[in-house]
Amino acid sequence: MGFHKAPNTYTGEVRIKVKDVKRSLAFYKEVIGFNVLNETEHTAELTADGKNVLLSIEQPPNIAPKQQGTTGLYHFALLLPERSDLGRVLQHLVHLNIPLGASDHHVSEALYLNDPDGNGIEIYSDRDASKWIWQDSQVAMTTETLDAQGVLAEAKGEPWHSLPENTVMGHVHLHVSSLKETEAFYDQGLGFKTVARYGRQAMFMSTGGYHHHLGLNTWAGEGAPAPDPESAGLDWFTLIYPDADAVEQAVARLKNMGAKTFIEDGFVMTADPSGNRIRLIY
Repeated sequence: MGFHKAPNTYTGEVRIKVKDVKRSLAFYKEVIGFNVLNETEHTAELTADGKNVLLSIEQPPNIAPKQQGTTGLYHFALLLPERSDLGRVLQHLVHLNIPLGASDHHVSEALYLNDPDGNGIEIYSDRDASKWIWQDSQVAMTTETLDAQGVLAEAKGEPWHSLPENTVMGHVHLHVSSLKETEAFYDQGLGFKTVARYGRQAMFMSTGGYHHHLGLNTWAGEGAPAPDPESAGLDWFTLIYPDADAVEQAVARLKNMGAKTFIEDGFVMTADPSGNRIRLIY
């Protein structure tokens, strides 16, 4: 999990808007395995370790269903410590008859599902970084059939209880309207480097040699509009910088690019060219 610690910049809490907070809370507790850290009538903060918030959910007034064909969240991705943890999660989801996707990406093995509002979720474990293949600062990633039986065998029949304590927000994958504009924003502004591309429709960026902290795609359509602020989906996600100076430097770079930053709830915020909102913390 060293790719999700200083001196790297990496993803933290994701906040999503939902139509029914009680329905979502039941899903995230019983299906995904989160614990509740804080809860109000219309919000909940969810954790794996009892200290750090990985996901927060909110039911705003007059919330509309999640819109298709817009920018916003493709999925957030929960990184498990071990392949055996992925085996126990798979065992649990199969037992619940949850519709799943599954892929082997060479660098990682992943399960995919949606929450009740259609927000995408990836749950994955990484292969050892020594097995990743790099060439000219680009990492080889594929999408192949998951060895589900091999993953299940790793569980050794041990029961699933909840997300492991040291689960982290491995990456966030976004629908964007333009890869060129988006790459400039995250590279020149926020300090991420492109480490992989899927043709002209998707790219992956990271710091510190990770396979990706950010996924970006135009699968909702080149020039896709931002969703209505009143619709279910992504509110914001967090990028965690090593220290206050690193945040200040990112803010200065964004201002030099003409990108806006602002303070919300005491935190520095910005938005990428597609309207995806980002909280910058350290």
